[in-house]
This record gives sequence, structure tokens and C-alpha cells, in this order.
Amino acid sequence: MISVQRLIQAISLFCFLALLWLAAFPLPDWAPVDAFLRMDPLVLLGTVFAARSWIPGLGLSFLILAATAILGRFFCGYLCPMGTTLDLTDRLFRPKHNDPANPARLKQSNGLRRIKYLLLFFLAGIAALGVSAVFIASPLSLITRFYAMLVHPLAALTSDGLLHLIRPLALHQDWTWAAYAEIPRPRFSTQWFVLTFFLGIFALAWFSPRFWCRYLCPSGAILALVGRKPLMRRMVADACTRCDACRQSCPMDAITVDPRETRHDECIACLNCVRACPVDAISFGSAIKPVRTPDPFLPRRREALLAGLAGVGAATLTLTGLAEVRGELLPGNPMPPDLLRPPGALPERTFLARCIRCGLCMRACPTNTLQPLWLQAGVVSLFSPGLMPRRGPCLPECTTCGDVCPTGAIPSLPLFEKQWAKIGTAHILRHKCLAWEWEKECLVCDEVCPYDAIELRKIPEVGVSVPFVRGNQCSGCGFCEYHCPVRAASAIVVEPMEALRLDSGSYKQTGQAIGLRLNIDPKDKAFTAVNDNDSMNDDMTRPAPGFTF
Repeated sequence: MISVQRLIQAISLFCFLALLWLAAFPLPDWAPVDAFLRMDPLVLLGTVFAARSWIPGLGLSFLILAATAILGRFFCGYLCPMGTTLDLTDRLFRPKHNDPANPARLKQSNGLRRIKYLLLFFLAGIAALGVSAVFIASPLSLITRFYAMLVHPLAALTSDGLLHLIRPLALHQDWTWAAYAEIPRPRFSTQWFVLTFFLGIFALAWFSPRFWCRYLCPSGAILALVGRKPLMRRMVADACTRCDACRQSCPMDAITVDPRETRHDECIACLNCVRACPVDAISFGSAIKPVRTPDPFLPRRREALLAGLAGVGAATLTLTGLAEVRGELLPGNPMPPDLLRPPGALPERTFLARCIRCGLCMRACPTNTLQPLWLQAGVVSLFSPGLMPRRGPCLPECTTCGDVCPTGAIPSLPLFEKQWAKIGTAHILRHKCLAWEWEKECLVCDEVCPYDAIELRKIPEVGVSVPFVRGNQCSGCGFCEYHCPVRAASAIVVEPMEALRLDSGSYKQTGQAIGLRLNIDPKDKAFTAVNDNDSMNDDMTRPAPGFTF
């Protein structure tokens, strides 16, 4: 019979995956798709300290901390999708005859428990200099990235393949819905890294169950500190026979050699020990009288200090790297020409301090243009979202990336404001342009631009009309670059030049004040030239609208 814990875990994981599936354009107003991310106390502390500002949406973490003081680390045992995923994968990687409570491994296990606290101090040291490294260890950020950028694309590819298999039968049986249905197939960079990282996390089950939760998780360290002496805790009656069944069943090794003692900072209240006890000597309830609790495995003061200093050193090294993008537009401050941030993204330093690289905005993007970055903008930008217009344009009618962001790194903007959030400016590579270089008639960039930022002119040196970009009307949406019929690198590219990124204030008012004219004619249907299925289609060899080979 399924236990209450397994039932709650299944419901929690289902809700997590359902919300992840709902994180798409158009976004339903009723769905809090970022709810699980806002529960992570590491996201709260790391982001608030690094950004030097309070983020209202993360207040949900306080409810988790308050409940932890009462119930212990229940979040780890019941609600955390990372923990549930590890419980599932442990069955694949865990040796059948590996005793988690083997006394010969007790000393080694106790020493490893300090790692999660040291990692917490390391991340705190990094945040002290305004750099966020939450994304390397936040369980909710990591597991969201795993499901959004690895599992979801694989599931979409598999489902679309099955549709293709049944299509002949569907046509024969006149099943219209199956005959013409298509499932968008997103593609992401960094997939091999994500896969390798999680295979390593899963494989650690060979050493002990829930290895990540026991020894590495800094969010678990925060919850362990808060839930060290919970009001509801494990209690053992005098009927205990010390058979060790409870120790052998504990996935966190929270029960000491003396089965009457419990490390409550490690206990996730899974109730495995209650079910394993042959004499029903174990129960969970309110501890009225003192219960023996061993000291937690906290690092020594010197170890904690060194971990914090190591974080400060890592942040300093990051900030002094040449690839680190500075916000000031001054000589000597290079910026990668392809560093395009989502529309409305905060100024770079603040954006990176808030962004937890969860991948939710990339999952939600309807055209798959948002991609995780590698090292082109420095280590500090690793896995942060950037636009790749050659993959897909940014739809003027879409505000989904800001709506799903849990930390406000991409603010949620009204549509009329988002359309004034200039991403960059397109410019034409004349040596590749069919009109400029080869004197062939081509109207594609002019036809697809929703802002009418392309102007065709006749000049004496060229026998056909050639395109020019009106910089004050270009939003950097990337429609021109996406549709350009020139293969490999496009003949028109978007660069972050003149991008408008504000900490506060109105994009529309600021844009009008500096001379922008980012208006879309309501009668202009050009921006509907790309639909979701087209943008996900792997066949990039077809000609763009208005152009024939």
C-alpha cells in the first residue's frame, strides 16, 4: 500500500510538472507557474543579498521556514521535486545490498554532512559582493532546468515522432486532429552539460540514498538550521528492542547508533522508521519533555570562515574578468555583440544578481529564441537567458518571459510597455545582403518587420532597391534576422546597441523622450507571420515569406 508520504510526493511532483507545462504562451492568469521556485529559501537569501533589494514574490519562502520550525524538514521529504526525483532515480542507481546504516561508513558520512554548510557559506561570500551563484546549487532552480530544458524537449520530440507514425492511419480513418496535429519541438544549448550534471547527481546514490540531500544541498542546510529542534519530532518508546530496522530504513541516516536518538536537523519526517518498527515503538508528535538530540554536524568556525572567504575570492575573480559585462558605456568596457537579453530585462549587473537560471523563461518562450548562455559574457552569465534571433523572433504580443520570472530579473510588463522595451538594433551586413551585394530583389526584412523599421531605397550604385534600418523604429525583435533567406549567418543581425533597460520607470515614456518610435500599426499583421509550430520547425531550408529561391 502506498504511504502518505509517497502520495503527497506524487501529488507535489504532478503539480510541479503541471505548472511547468502551463508556463507557455499564452500564460493562464490563474496559474502560479513559479510557485515552487519561490519556496526555496536559498533563492530568497542568495538573491536578496546579491541584488541588495527586497523581492516581494519570494516571501513564500518564509512560510516554508516557519513550517520547518514546527514540522522539521518536511519540505525535503514531501514537497521538493528534487527530492522526489532522487527517490525515483535512487532505485536505478542504488546497489541492492548496500546498507545505508553500515556503522563502518558512519565516520565518513558524518564528515560529509559539513559540505552543505560550507557550500552555503561559500554562496554567502559570493553574494556579499553582489554576485549571485544560487544557480549552481539551488535544488529548485536545478530541477526546473532539468525538466524544462532536458526532459520537456525529449518528451516533445518523442510525442511528435509518435504523431508522425500514426499519421497514415489517421488520414485513412479521417482522424483530423491526429492527421494535422504538430507538437512544437524546442531545442536548447547546454543540454549535454545538464544531462552529465544530473547523471552525476543520480549516480551518487551508489554511495548513499539521497546523497544530494544529505551532503550537498545548501537549501537543506538552511532548513536543517531552522528545523534543528522542531515542535513535531520523532519519539521512541521504551518498547524499542534496538533491532536497527529503523536505521536501515532511514534515507537520510538521521538515526544514530542508539536508535532512540535522532538528528532532527537531518530528519525529513518521511515516517519510514515508523513503518519499519516491528514493535510500534516509534511515533511522531509534539515533544512535551526534552528529547535527546545529538549535536548537528556544523563546520568549525575556521572552516566556515574559509568557505566564506573562498566565495569572496571567487566573486572578485569573476568581477575582474574581461568577459564580465559592465553597465557603463565607456571605452574599455567590451560587450559581446550577440548578448541580447529578454525585453524589459533589468540593467546587466542587477539582472545577473537576480537571475537564478531556472530556465522557466526559456521554457515559456513561444518561439524558442531564449537560450542559455555559455561563457561568451563571462562565468557570471553562465546559463542566463539570451535571445538568439536566428532561432526565433521575439513576438511583440508576448510578455510571457517576464510573467513567469520568479525574481523579477525580467519584470512583468504590460504589453504596451513591453513593446517599448528595446532589445537592440538591427544592422545590415551589406557584403552578404542579396540586394546590396548581388543586386537581387529581396523584400523579406521589410515585409516581416512589425515596427516598419526597414526602409527600401533606390541608390545609383545598386540596380535594385536596398534596405536601410531606421534605428529609432527598430525594437531588436529579430523578425528580420530570423526570416533572412541568406543561409548560415544572416545578412541582417541584431546587436545590443541602444538597448533600453531600466531599473524603474516607464519604457514608453523613456523611449519617447529619447526619440524612439516603436509603434505597431494595429492593422499590421506582419508579426503573425511566425506561428509556434514554424518557429520550432527543424526544417530551416524553406524560403522566407515573400522570397523564392
